[in-house]
Amino acid sequence: MARENNRRGRDRDETPEFQDRLVAINRVSKTVKGGKRFGFAALVVVGDQKGRVGFGKGKAKEVPEAIRKATEQAKRQMIRVPLREGRTLHHDVNGRHGAGKVVMRTAPQGTGIIAGGPMRAIFEMLGVQDVVAKSIGSQNPYNMIRATIDGLKKESSPRNVAQRRGKKVSDILPKENAEA
Repeated sequence: MARENNRRGRDRDETPEFQDRLVAINRVSKTVKGGKRFGFAALVVVGDQKGRVGFGKGKAKEVPEAIRKATEQAKRQMIRVPLREGRTLHHDVNGRHGAGKVVMRTAPQGTGIIAGGPMRAIFEMLGVQDVVAKSIGSQNPYNMIRATIDGLKKESSPRNVAQRRGKKVSDILPKENAEA
């Protein structure tokens, strides 16, 4: 019993820390004997602005219900992305999904988020402040988001690389002017 209450309390506490961004709404119609039936599909990106992000899609007869379903799905499938100094990516990375290709590059402080539409929503929800990104190929928001998430999954921090290779972080990072 106490464990259930603790779990419920934790879930309630986690919810407010996430922010969501509606990326796209699509109205679809089905022609039936009496006319047309309209439905809505929503694409939502959710993140905590501290390195976690996820996306979801929801379909329903009403817009708010579609958004709610998409937000629920996005919260369920969040990924964690390591960020350098909490503001940019550790290294340049490419992502791909279907015909959607994206290129994401690190940027110096003060650059801002230079990215289009759906990619911008992901970076804002992720908490990235400086990044240069370009979408090549598909302009479909679903494919752009999936390609961006694919690229972000490939992102690794020096700590992860050092752990994988069995070395120290200082051995992996480039030396900063040892002579000076």
